[in-house]
Amino acid sequence: MDKIFDFAQTGALLKVDFVIAAIVAAAVLGLLAGVLGPLIVSRNMVFAVHGTSELALTGGAAALLLGWDIGGGALAGSIVAALVLGLLSRKNSDYDSVIGVVLSFGLGVGVLMLWLYRGRASNKFGLLTGQIVGQDFASIALLVGCVVGVFAVLAVIYRPLLFASVDPEVARARGVPTKALALVFAVMVGVATALSVRTIGSLLVLALMVTPAAAACRVTASPLRVTLLAVLFAEVSAIGGIILSLAPGAPVSAFVTTISFLIYVVCWLISRSRRLTRA
Repeated sequence: MDKIFDFAQTGALLKVDFVIAAIVAAAVLGLLAGVLGPLIVSRNMVFAVHGTSELALTGGAAALLLGWDIGGGALAGSIVAALVLGLLSRKNSDYDSVIGVVLSFGLGVGVLMLWLYRGRASNKFGLLTGQIVGQDFASIALLVGCVVGVFAVLAVIYRPLLFASVDPEVARARGVPTKALALVFAVMVGVATALSVRTIGSLLVLALMVTPAAAACRVTASPLRVTLLAVLFAEVSAIGGIILSLAPGAPVSAFVTTISFLIYVVCWLISRSRRLTRA
């Protein structure tokens, strides 16, 4: 217990360059996840995000095996997955089944590539659960550039995308290009998923991309408030998870998922209390 809550050691580690870089990266990722999360939840894309993260794992594993940049490999894998899933029509009754097929294929190939890799075991483990030592200020520059690009695209398509997310049938009748928007948004989610792999790992991306938004949706129905709360919850989860993981040297994802889950439970209790009060 003392090892987990060693404040002196945590304070000392907070001055280390790679820790500072990891916290900056977490803050940027929290902002991105908080903005995209409510749209992911409203469009029922939670399972698709999980499938995309598995292909991000495959891309990262391939890059690790070939000696390439892991972040670039994860980005390529997730974009390919996003394009495949985005091209599938939501009208298909087997949509979730196809995602499951893509997910299992990606995970299987990724596991094979990790088995073939003969380098440091920590590199393989980091792909699955994240590691803060993988961050440096060069990678942060790439991260910020990708996030700015995603936000620039989102600024252009946000209103029709929100309309298509809330009421797709009416949006389609009004001439909104729902299929094109779905494809563009799927690619944006793929980019966000890939960027999260290096920090929290591919297996637990949902903790950052979905849980904060799901928690926010429990306490308010306003799109603006949901987005603001989702950003706040994602920032607390990401940055808090890194800080708590420093002293024990444990995987970041364990703390990120715990914090985000506790936030969700609190929001669920608030929502339940409101319903009981109205009754």
